[in-house]
Amino acid sequence: MSDALKIGIAGLGTVGASLVRILLERGEMLATTCGRAIEITAVTARDRNRDRGVDLSAMRWHDDALSLAQTAEIDVFVELMGGAGEPAYSAVKAALGRGIHVVTANKALLAAHGTELAGLAEDHGALLNYEAAVAGGIPVIKALRESLTGNTISRVYGIMNGTCNYILTKMEKEGLSFEACLKEAQRLGYAEADPAFDIEGNDTAHKLAILTSLAFGTAIAADDIYLEGITNISIDDIHAAADLGYRIKLLGVAQRTDSGIEQRVHPTMVPLNSVIAQVDGVTNAVAIESDILGELLMVGPGAGGNATASAVLGDIADIAKSRPGAQHVPAFGRPVKALAGYKRAEMQSHEGGYFIRLKVLDKTGVFAGIAKHMAENDISLESIVQHSKQQVETGEPQTIILVTHATTEQSVRRAVLSIKGEGFLVGDPQVIRIERPKAG
Repeated sequence: MSDALKIGIAGLGTVGASLVRILLERGEMLATTCGRAIEITAVTARDRNRDRGVDLSAMRWHDDALSLAQTAEIDVFVELMGGAGEPAYSAVKAALGRGIHVVTANKALLAAHGTELAGLAEDHGALLNYEAAVAGGIPVIKALRESLTGNTISRVYGIMNGTCNYILTKMEKEGLSFEACLKEAQRLGYAEADPAFDIEGNDTAHKLAILTSLAFGTAIAADDIYLEGITNISIDDIHAAADLGYRIKLLGVAQRTDSGIEQRVHPTMVPLNSVIAQVDGVTNAVAIESDILGELLMVGPGAGGNATASAVLGDIADIAKSRPGAQHVPAFGRPVKALAGYKRAEMQSHEGGYFIRLKVLDKTGVFAGIAKHMAENDISLESIVQHSKQQVETGEPQTIILVTHATTEQSVRRAVLSIKGEGFLVGDPQVIRIERPKAG
């Protein structure tokens, strides 16, 4: 059997501790599977004295991640600290600069610096593996980077944030407000004390930027994503979607168009009978549409110690199985110099249409005014109905639900702005895209 693969781990939180436990418990099996032993020889974490439920006595402690990356006698640097900046950025650069392979679960780091780090890995003959950075235990990175080679991919989309999916699921199943469901998610540990990064869509956007690069062979463009979170989704939207045969999910969507690449993260209505509509709770799902394979939908746990550690371990095992001199798979499926520049797509028609909810004063001419502004912006309506759970007295504000045929975002926003100018709206309008997935 070959010499052991020596790894150093920076970050011993939930994922890091789970990884250590799995490697210690299953070392013999992994050695047989990989053809060599995998040994943890160095670690670092913010609190050296914290009890993590695993035996770390045989491992050398380093004061910080940069020291570990620069000086430890290791073959693989495992970065599980998180964050786009320090210390993760410098530590990963230092490891790659030494020709040490890197395995990371850090989507923020890759979204901000992925192209640079991939180039550094190539220059120094190292691997940059990051399966755990997107959708937890779902092997979507390997699918895009290796398994779908030769396919031309037209669209990648999915549920990539368990916190948001849990909140939306609970709102629908229990009829609770967004605020109540967020508090429950925080109590259960699904949401942070400051949940903004998740609920405003940033976490999904980072993951989508990585998938876009893999799917379409472009440089990462995390700052060029239309972004909208779930904070404005009300229980009224949940009920209206159900009545129309839809369920609301926060989706990240990237697709190739004639004019470029479109990236967007926003609440979306998907048909109740679609497979992705059945993905509940903290579960993630990623769909890939390609010309040879067709539609592929992968569903699984998107977060948690064991799910993420499993993905990290898979990346480590791939390195253990590789042999000196073997050609490495580039981090984004092709050499950095072969990545195309990102070109943002021009505004185009959204084939799924739009859901528009308006609360209006109950007075003559409202329906006619709404229809007029839609027509002036070349928007064809599939339906326009007054939506009310019970009979209300004349004069009380009424809810009107519009469902459009295919149209552009620009046309919808312009029409809604014109309607607001009429003075009969109560509160802000709600606009949600409708997707009709091919997968399922």
